[in-house]
Order: sequence, then structure tokens, then C-alpha cells
Amino acid sequence: MDSRDLSTDGTLVAGVVREIKRRVAARMLAPGAKAPSIRRFAETMGVSKSTVVEAYDRLAAEGVIRPRRGSGFYVTSHCAPLSLAEVGPRLDRAVDPLWVSRQSLVAGEKVLKPGCGWLPDAWMPDDGLRRALRMLARGEPGALVDYDTPLGLAPLRQHLALRMAERGLAADPDQILLTESATQALDLLCRFLIAPGDCVLVDDPCYFNFHAMLRAHRAKVVGVPYTPSGPDLDILAQVLAEHRPRLYITNAALHNPTGATLSPVVAHRVLKLAELHDLTIVEDDIFADFEDEPAPRLAAFDGFARVVHIGSFSKTLSAAVRCGFIAARRDWIENLIDLKIAVSFGAGRLSAELVLRSLKDGSYRKHVEALRRRLAGALVQTSERLHDIGIVRSIAPRGGMFLWCALPAGLDAADVARRALARDVVLAPGNVFSLSQSAGRFLRFNVAQCASPRVFSVLQAVMREARA
Repeated sequence: MDSRDLSTDGTLVAGVVREIKRRVAARMLAPGAKAPSIRRFAETMGVSKSTVVEAYDRLAAEGVIRPRRGSGFYVTSHCAPLSLAEVGPRLDRAVDPLWVSRQSLVAGEKVLKPGCGWLPDAWMPDDGLRRALRMLARGEPGALVDYDTPLGLAPLRQHLALRMAERGLAADPDQILLTESATQALDLLCRFLIAPGDCVLVDDPCYFNFHAMLRAHRAKVVGVPYTPSGPDLDILAQVLAEHRPRLYITNAALHNPTGATLSPVVAHRVLKLAELHDLTIVEDDIFADFEDEPAPRLAAFDGFARVVHIGSFSKTLSAAVRCGFIAARRDWIENLIDLKIAVSFGAGRLSAELVLRSLKDGSYRKHVEALRRRLAGALVQTSERLHDIGIVRSIAPRGGMFLWCALPAGLDAADVARRALARDVVLAPGNVFSLSQSAGRFLRFNVAQCASPRVFSVLQAVMREARA
């Protein structure tokens, strides 16, 4: 580490203090753990031993660590509550992944959200949901008030098994566990498969909430560059050999944020490497229904031997109706049931019933067909309008709602995002998706949220300001 980066207040001692506190907040140093020796930490931080001595004296005075004669310094039993903002790379809060999500979720009606990850309300099938709600209200009361079984609503799991078969995934209903969302599915899998300090691979760039989730689980996160056809295989092989990760989290079908599609050749090679290095893969298939033609699924090639498949309906049906799923090996499903009961008890029967009725009455299939056509038009229109103001897409996606675009040379996406926010436009700058912070010129655009001409006029204005 460059000692010049240690402190923002001009002292190296303060920088060392802050780094130890960051490690404690991240649970990298747990209560009772021994702090790094003075000599070793001085070498790690690129400072003198006297700097570390003074920093440790300050930390001891604050009660963060305590000395033991002849043994060193140890973290006290007092552990501050986990702060995800303090874990991992210290990004400017204005473009932090959690901040982007917060701004999108609390934005008022006048705020435009081309950086958010969901469709506008007007694009969602509210008539079908209202019809399903009326039918449930007239049905048996258990659907409205009772817990469901731990696996979740059996008819919905049967229907999901049929839907997955259309994409080449052979899963029986008892291999499918319903969850409240794909996010909860991933949380359960992280609780089940990894421990604090374990190494987990993600794509670089990847969906930014993967970063936040893994910080919460105190994992060591390593990124693998993502290409238009999948992860960079040479770097993936190197990382697997060097870090021996437990888990790799990636997207199936349309990649978030790039819109790329995994090729069959790359998929087979990824599975060969996973077998060689005993790697488990979690494949997030939340954008499945945005595809016209199904792309390769790792779980289809693998047969759920080392691939876990997750998904939900929040992007296409309703974000308010929380219903996701996990498809995995039967023995893992049994253990995941116990874990699900421990952390959330019963399944959400009302949401599952709503999803099932929406899927079975034929309206959902018509809705997603119309949605794909509408998104295809929005992809073309948004790409052209961005190109006209000097913002160029990096990949031509085969569908979905996202464009991964490069700003003109010399512009920083985080700076552009800050300026746009002041004009009530929420953007998603590239480095919130990038573990290596190598996407500083990129922005992810949600084409469904780019209908207003003000999106492009604000972009033009803030890019002009940023150049000045």
C-alpha cells in the first residue's frame, strides 16, 4: 500500500488507525484476535515502526485494542455494529452501490432513474395481479393468512420445474425451494456455503448488490474480468489456482450490467475449471424472461452437481410480490430448508399463490412477449440517442433492459453521476459494479427508464460542465 494513500488528514498515524478500525468493522479482526505485529504491519502499510507504535497507542487509548505483555495487541471484546459502507474499498458515498440503490428506491416522482434496475410501473402487469388478488380473496382463507410448507407452494414448484425444463434444466419440484426473493436466495446460499474470510469470485463488472451481500458475509471477494462471451478464461484459471475460492456468483443469460451472453464454449470451459478446482457456482437467472432465445445455462450442462440456480419474478411481474427460488442438489435443499426456517420461518404463501395464478392463466406469457418487443425498441432508441451525444454502447445485448456504455475520453462517470443527481437524475456509474475500479468511464443505462428527453438533455449539460 502506498503510504500517501493512508490518510486524508495529512498524518500517517491517522491512516494506520483508520485501517485497523476498518478491519475491525469488517470483522477481518474479530474480538479477541491478535492485531498484526508492529513490524509486519509497518511493512504492509509502507510506514515506519514508530508510526504503527503511535497508532496502536491511540487505538489502545480508545479501547479498540489492548496490549498483552510479551504477546502483542489484541482486539477488545467490544465490536462496533457492522457498517457496510466501511467494508471493502472506500468509495465516495455519492456513487456507492448501496447509495445508488437508496436513491432509486426513495426517489420522488420528479426524479428520473435511468440508473435503476427495474421497469417503470406502467410496464408491469397490474391488471393481471388485480385479477389474481380478487380470485385469492374469494378462495380458501389459508392462502391469505397461513404459513406455507418449508419448501414452498407445491403447485408453483411444479410449474417452475416445467419452465426450467424449457431452458434445458432438469429439476424435480423437490429440488426447488421457494424464497422471498433472489436476494434472499443468495443470502441463504452464502450462509450455507461460505464462512467469514472465504474467497468468493464475482464477475468484474457485476451486479453491485453482489458486492454488498458478500461484504455483509465478510467474504474475501475477487473479481474476474467479464468479456462479451463470458468470464476471461485465462484469468479465471489463474485466480482459481491462486485463491482457491469456495464460490463463484454470476448471471445466467443476460449479464448485469453489460448485457453480454455466455457462449456455450465458455460455459463448458468454466465447468471444467470448476470441476478441477472444486468450485461451486451460483447462477442468477433473474432476467430469464427477457430472452427471445435461451442462452446456455451452466446448471443445464452441469445437472446441478456443482451449480446452484436462482431466480425470481421481481423484474417482470412485480417487485412488491416477493417470490424467488433456489434449484439445487436434493441434499443441499434439505439443509437449506432448515436454514430458511431458522432465519425466516415460513414461506410467503400469498406471494406464491399470486405468482402461480399469474403464470397459469396465460396472461404472464403474453405480458413477457409484449415486454420483450417493447424493450427491443427501447434498446435501439436509447442506443441511438446516447450515440448522438457521444455516449457509445460497449456491447450490443441480445435483449433485456441494460446498455453498458462508455463516456467520451476524459470524463469520469462518478463525476457525471454526481452532477446529474443535482438535476434529479439518478445514474449508475461503472465503478459501482467493478471490484477493480476499472470502469470509471462507463455507465449502465436502463432503457425502460430512458423515455424522457430530459435524461439526455441533463447528460449533455453535465458532460459539458465536467469538461469545463
